[in-house]
Amino acid sequence: MTAHTDGYQRGVAALWRRYVENGEEMPEAPPDGIRPAIYSSWRRSRANGVSPLEVKDRALESGELAAAIAMNAPLISVARSYIQNLYRFMGTSDFIIALTDSRGYVIELVGGGGLIGERAHRSALAIGCNRSERHAGTCGIGVALATGEPVQVWGFEHYIRPHHDYVCSAAPIRGKGGAIMAIMAAIGPGEDSTRHTLAMVCAAADGIEKEMEMREAYEKMFIINNQMGKALEAISSGIVMFDSLGIITQCNRGAARMLRLPYDEIAGSNIANVLDMGTCSADLLSMQGSVSNLEVSVANAAGARLSLSVSASIIRNEGGEKKSTVLVMDEQRRLNKMATRISGFIARYTFSDIIGGSSEFDEIRAMGAMAAQSGSNVLILGESGTGKDLLAQAIHNASARASAPFIAINCGSLPKGLVESELFGYERGAFTGAHKDGWPGKFELAEGGTVFLDEIGDMPIEMQASLLRVIQTREIMRIGGKASKPVDVRIIAATNRNLAALIDENRFRRDLYYRLNVLTFSLPPLRRHMSDLPALARHFISERCARAGMEARGISPGALDCMMRYAWPGNIRELENVIERALSLASEGFITERELGHEMLGRAGGVAGGGLADSPRSSARPGGARAPMGAGRGGAYDTIVAALKNERGNVTRASLRLGTPRRTLYRHIKKYGIEVGDFRLW
Repeated sequence: MTAHTDGYQRGVAALWRRYVENGEEMPEAPPDGIRPAIYSSWRRSRANGVSPLEVKDRALESGELAAAIAMNAPLISVARSYIQNLYRFMGTSDFIIALTDSRGYVIELVGGGGLIGERAHRSALAIGCNRSERHAGTCGIGVALATGEPVQVWGFEHYIRPHHDYVCSAAPIRGKGGAIMAIMAAIGPGEDSTRHTLAMVCAAADGIEKEMEMREAYEKMFIINNQMGKALEAISSGIVMFDSLGIITQCNRGAARMLRLPYDEIAGSNIANVLDMGTCSADLLSMQGSVSNLEVSVANAAGARLSLSVSASIIRNEGGEKKSTVLVMDEQRRLNKMATRISGFIARYTFSDIIGGSSEFDEIRAMGAMAAQSGSNVLILGESGTGKDLLAQAIHNASARASAPFIAINCGSLPKGLVESELFGYERGAFTGAHKDGWPGKFELAEGGTVFLDEIGDMPIEMQASLLRVIQTREIMRIGGKASKPVDVRIIAATNRNLAALIDENRFRRDLYYRLNVLTFSLPPLRRHMSDLPALARHFISERCARAGMEARGISPGALDCMMRYAWPGNIRELENVIERALSLASEGFITERELGHEMLGRAGGVAGGGLADSPRSSARPGGARAPMGAGRGGAYDTIVAALKNERGNVTRASLRLGTPRRTLYRHIKKYGIEVGDFRLW
């Protein structure tokens, strides 16, 4: 059925007058002489109440039109060139090229000169008008919207009489998921239109669809690239991507910082021109498989030596051919800092935590503040428990290295066979049982910070030579390593040993002693500054009570007097331990003589209801030996009986109350012939 022939048009005209103009009831099945798609559209148009004699259009108000154009701006931008080209291809000014949105509103219009312009004016064809079947009845745009198929509507096929003068060729433009987002249409006089017009409209619609897809894909790619770029810059690690030829296709500024080269010199360069592969400890160019946290030593193009941790991923095409390599780099120094931070290698104490009002401690604090500003090694001497670790931490926290790690190493507790690996680390495969990727030592982990070598006097003599070399060269070499690594650490050493005597006995190197003994502190034992004991006791009581969530009520005068007469062989550490033990036995955070225990009371020369000293005049013996318990019934007997009575014969709790080992208490119970069962009746 050829719509443009005169015979077809005469038959359609007769049907239009019968069913449309005269309103005769329309059968469901299309009659002979009309295309089914057109007849179905007539039925829909009648159902929509469209007037067949005049155009009663629904036009957008100016604000609505502006919103519709703005919403479809990307579509209009793409379609405009296709509309202009199609208009030129028509070869006559009598054609109009229209673009509608998905609702049928005209949002772009070109042409309209000459005769068609007058006709278009009579049919109300303008930007903002609606050409869907609901408002304009059967027309090219309306049928294309309703059926989703390209269509050419000729003359009398139109439902409205003013539209009978032209031919409308329309094709849908589809977007995501195949949904119609627009209609492209060419409207012209019947005498100038051909069947090829629809083909040109379809070609233009197809071109618009494809360009919209391409623009959307480019926009997505642009957004993804920007997101990737932002993500790469947000990552603290260095990222370098290079192709199979070694050309760097992408990198972030973190990589430039780690490689110590300008960013502009890296992007687009060959990686072989960025890194001196001849100095690289791993073949980064020839890797065929992914690696994780590989330690790499390499020189950059400027000759600077780099120590990096590298993870690599290989990207291959469908055929398995290597196409690209992605390197994720971190400075080994930065990773070590992170590891030490996570591991808790930090200093907590400052000079304000050093409690002591004596002139000797005032001088220690003043000298410590000066030592903190120096980079020289520090040696701290003093008995066990005098606070050597606290002073070392205070010096570190007052120095420019405060934000860097503080790593304490007890030289006396290191296994002899593992001292060197513990301090300086080892490479992969250095010995049986070694970690497969190697392991950094404490000196590497402390990079930029402080290494505190506690009990330096107990370090094995064979290890002292290695430590001396590190102090002299500021470099370490891992076990199994081939190249030394520079380290920037400050050394603070401490000991309770007489280093001079150890040197005479050939148990400590004289040259190491001179290297360490640059700034020396000698911490006094507690017995030499007993005036500080009350303040120290109050501090420990407050600290422990706060930790336990209880009120700190202090210490009784009798208990404090007993503590002041005690020799404190364990120094401040022993005082802290005594306070903690007493508070666990005391009621409501108040320490009396009862909670101090017989050991201290005996050594201090005092007696208390909670102790087992037999004589109220017994005194501490030279060297801190325990005063013997009396053999007869007296103070000790009464104390034991009172404790057992209070604890209803429970020897374990009685021993805790008395501060006496349970075995010792059992011995005295037997000695005095005390029947524990008698007290279980109370």
